[in-house]
Parts: sequence; structure tokens; C-alpha cells
Amino acid sequence: MKKAKIGIMGGTFNPIHNGHIALAQAAFDFCELDEVWFMPSGVSYFKNHDNVVSGKHRLKMTKIAIEGYPGFKCSDMEVNRKGNTYTADTLKLLHEMYPENKFYFIMGADSLFNLSKWQMPDVIASLCTIATVIREDVDMQSLKEQKRLLERTLQADIVLVPFHKIDISSSDIRAKLSQGEEVKDMVPDAVLSYILKHDLYREA
Repeated sequence: MKKAKIGIMGGTFNPIHNGHIALAQAAFDFCELDEVWFMPSGVSYFKNHDNVVSGKHRLKMTKIAIEGYPGFKCSDMEVNRKGNTYTADTLKLLHEMYPENKFYFIMGADSLFNLSKWQMPDVIASLCTIATVIREDVDMQSLKEQKRLLERTLQADIVLVPFHKIDISSSDIRAKLSQGEEVKDMVPDAVLSYILKHDLYREA
């Protein structure tokens, strides 16, 4: 039986925005995935949590953001986990729960350069294909050198996914919202409605 190809799109999603959706779509199309599972993070050891809204809000915004996208699903696996959220632990659980699937972990080029600093990078490399979404402004020589290094040291399986640069960040959205500025072109309409309804990100 052919294994289902599942993309894992992790992130704080504080809030989820149009760039996240486009990035996931690029990986979905290029890698010919069957599904992409969006996983809002719980407590990330990389992040400053001062301006992170509750997991309940981030999960709901993610769910409504991907409605209408065939193959896109939302998982509460990480947001409901106690303690720090580690990608290696998530991948271990996924393999235990869905041994019939082949997993692709979707990340940006900046994350590929930092992968060796993550918890248990060797475990991550052993449990998934790393789908690295690359923007046209990336230093391709440095990226290919990093790819070869990780393939050699971690036996990683890395796919480079071309992607048109989109200048949107969650931090910019939060800053604009705190100043009462317009963000309707940066987030899905349903997400913006949710943010306004629940009065999120009013303070920087």
C-alpha cells in the first residue's frame, strides 16, 4: 500500500497569516503531498512568550484560516502538550500514531541553517523528509552547502521547494494591530474578523 505523504506545518501562528498559507501551498504542490497538517505550537523554547495569545485562540484562527483549502488540516497535538514543544518529540508521536504515513516537515531556509541547534536534529532527520521552502532572495550557494552538510552529518533527506517571497510576518501584524493600522491584506478575512471580535493584539 502506498504511504500517504503528509506535510507538517508547525509554527506559533500568532497570528496565522497569508504567508503561512502560501508557503504550505508551495510545499503541497511541489512535493505532491496528500495533506498538510498545520500544528500551532505549545510552548516553544525558541520564542519570547510576552505577546503570544492563548493556544485556544491560535488553534481557532488556524482552523478558520485553512477552511476551503483541500488537503489542509489543523492538529491540536502540540498546542495541548505540556511543557516545551520539540519537533523531534512531535515526529516520534506521529510515527507511533500513523506508521502508514510518510512525513515531510516544512520549514524556511533560515530554519535549515539553524537545524543543528534544535533539540535532537538527528532524530528529526531520521523521521521525515525536510521540505525547505526557499525564497528567490536566498543565498543559494550557502543553502546548497548547508544542505550537503546536513545530508552528510545527519543523513537528512532534504527537498528544496521554490517559493515567491512574501513580505508578511506575524510580528508586523501584531505591531500594526496594536497601533490600529490596517492588516486586511496580510491575513485571511475570517482570521481578521476573529481577531477583532476577541480584541486580540491590541497591546504591543
